[in-house]
Amino acid sequence: MTGATLEVRRIARRFQHIVAVDNISFVARAGHVTGLIGPNGSGKTTTMNLITGLYPTDAGSILLDDTTLTGLRPHRIAALGVARTFQNIRLLADQTVLSNVMLGTHRGHRQNLLAVLARWPGAAAEERALQARCRELLDEVGIGHLADAAAGDLSYGDRRRVEIARALASAPRLLLLDEPAAGMNHAEKARLGDLILQIRQSGITVLLIEHDIDLVSKVSDHVVVLNFGCEIAEGTPAEIRRDPAVIEAYLGREDA
Repeated sequence: MTGATLEVRRIARRFQHIVAVDNISFVARAGHVTGLIGPNGSGKTTTMNLITGLYPTDAGSILLDDTTLTGLRPHRIAALGVARTFQNIRLLADQTVLSNVMLGTHRGHRQNLLAVLARWPGAAAEERALQARCRELLDEVGIGHLADAAAGDLSYGDRRRVEIARALASAPRLLLLDEPAAGMNHAEKARLGDLILQIRQSGITVLLIEHDIDLVSKVSDHVVVLNFGCEIAEGTPAEIRRDPAVIEAYLGREDA
């Protein structure tokens, strides 16, 4: 699978009198993991919402390879190969894990709605193929044995993995992860880090919002740091951990 390069050029977003994102620019290179970090309220999730079209930009532009995303609706951006997870887990708790992951296969459907509803042979065959692919994805994220369990019965960490599998089911070129380690214990975070590296190895571009600086350092090729809606630093994880502005704003003086 070939990842896409995301280029964010001087984007801005204001909510009434509050400037949430102010003139941010960065590049998430194809096939790499880019970490997007900063204190609460620094504009990380707003930036992700601008990239995915949930909010319109007030200024600037966003490109996926040579395609401009600025001004497109979320479903159009998703159709171009952009998938994401959210801070708050969004699963159908009473549905099976497999059914939840199947929701992400919208880009893989070639049969029209009438063919699906009528259970025409072509549609049935396509459905079986997509189910098989979703089971493979669940195996890849480490929870294949839970495919037929109710999503609401899973542990917190496993539900996060279902969300990631669902996003991967859309065959994305760019995957945006919004605080995927939130609420996880140390062992779950370690497994998540391995999974993100596995996704990177598959060629998918990853943009990761995360507060756990150790996890960010483990998986990221490049890190962008925000504070009060502005970019204050970017570089390798090692460079970021040594940057005085980052230490002051995010890591805390004890890490100096």
